[in-house]
Amino acid sequence: MDLQYQLLAKLEQAFDELISATFGLADHFEAHPTAAWALSNETADAAWLRRALTDFWYQDGQDGRATRNYIGLIMADEALMDHVASVNRHKDAFALLLREIRNTTPTLIPELKATLPFRHPVLHNYMKGEGLARLHLKQCWRRLPVAEAPVARVRMAWYSSGRSIKRISVAEIEQRLARLNNEAPHVQIQWQKLAGIPSGEILAQVQDQAPVMRANVFYREPLDDGRTRRAMNVPLPLFIPSPDNRLPQHNEPASAPPLERTRAKRGDAKLEEEPFIPSLRVYRYRMPTQKS
Repeated sequence: MDLQYQLLAKLEQAFDELISATFGLADHFEAHPTAAWALSNETADAAWLRRALTDFWYQDGQDGRATRNYIGLIMADEALMDHVASVNRHKDAFALLLREIRNTTPTLIPELKATLPFRHPVLHNYMKGEGLARLHLKQCWRRLPVAEAPVARVRMAWYSSGRSIKRISVAEIEQRLARLNNEAPHVQIQWQKLAGIPSGEILAQVQDQAPVMRANVFYREPLDDGRTRRAMNVPLPLFIPSPDNRLPQHNEPASAPPLERTRAKRGDAKLEEEPFIPSLRVYRYRMPTQKS
C-alpha cells in the first residue's frame, strides 16, 4: 500500500474516532445535563450542544475561510471534562493527519470532503436532509475552548480588527500575478507598478480575518502560575470546570459582530494606506521617517 492510501486510511480512522468521541460528549450531556447558557436567546440544551458539536458542513454560498459560531458557556463536572478532553485529542490527531495530507498529496482533499460523511449514516442522512454539500474540514478540527479552573466571571466581545500580514517578495508577486488574466488592463497596470520598484524589496500581503468572539475569563482563584485571568477565542461553547454547577457572571454581547472594524488605525502603521497590488492584497511598507 503506497503512502497516499496509508494516509487516507489513517485519516478515515481518525475521523471515525473523532465522530465517536463527539457523539459520546453529546450523549453524556443529554443524559447528565449541567447549567449552560447560549448567546442570542438560544436554548442551551442538549439539542443545541449536539448541533454545535456536529456542525461540520459548508452551507450554500459560505465563504470557505469562514466558520460558524456557537457562543455559549457549559458548566462541566469531571466526567464531562474528560469527554471534552477526549474530543480535543481526536481533533488534534485529525488536524495533524490532514496537515500531512495537504503537504504531501493535496489532491486527496476534495475526495475526503465528499467521501468521509458516507462512513457515518447519521451524519450523511442529516447532510442530505439539510441540503448541505460537503465537509468543512476546519469546523471538524477546531478545538473546544476550555477553562483550566473554575471561573468567577466572563466578559465577551466581538473582535473584528484581526489581520494576517505575511511578508512577500517581488518574485513571489510576479508568480502570482502570472496566474491572473494578463490581458486585463488592471492587471497590466499592476505589472507596470511592480516593475518600478527594486527587485529586492519586501512587501506585505494582508488578509482581513473573520470576526471572532473573544472571552476574558476571570478565575475564582489564582492558578498555580499566579495568573488570575485569560483571554481566548470562543467560536464554540466554552467548557468550564464547575464543582457547584453554577454559571459565572457574564455579559450579553451582541448576537452579531459590528459591520465596521472597531479598532482605530494606528498612527505608526507600518504599511501604506492603499494597496500597491490590489488584486493580491499586497501593500508596500512605509519608508522610515527621517529625523531632523
